[in-house]
Amino acid sequence: QVQLVESGGGLVQPGGSLRLSCAASGIIFSTYTMGWYRQAPGKQRELVALVISDGSTNYLDSVKGRFTISRDNAKNTVYLQMNSLKPEDTAVYYCNARYTVARHYWGQGTQVTVSS
Repeated sequence: QVQLVESGGGLVQPGGSLRLSCAASGIIFSTYTMGWYRQAPGKQRELVALVISDGSTNYLDSVKGRFTISRDNAKNTVYLQMNSLKPEDTAVYYCNARYTVARHYWGQGTQVTVSS
């Protein structure tokens, strides 16, 4: 059974930082592309960042230079370090593990709220 368990969300002031973690089980983690998505109220889910099995990364333009995705294959965990947070970063953040288009899995989501 595949499980993706996110943690690290919360309430932070603008300009602050958070680190999200996603621990995976039930998959051969090192072979999966891992991604973080987010969904704000009334908006579609969007890709924030992803890290491929070879370590290469890709980011949503609006988070480039502020967010960093990384993976630890020994711990089956992917991280999203979020710095200089803005109110528009407020959303539920979801972890995604993708092997193929047809074989992918989602975590339950973690709320990130950026507000003063």
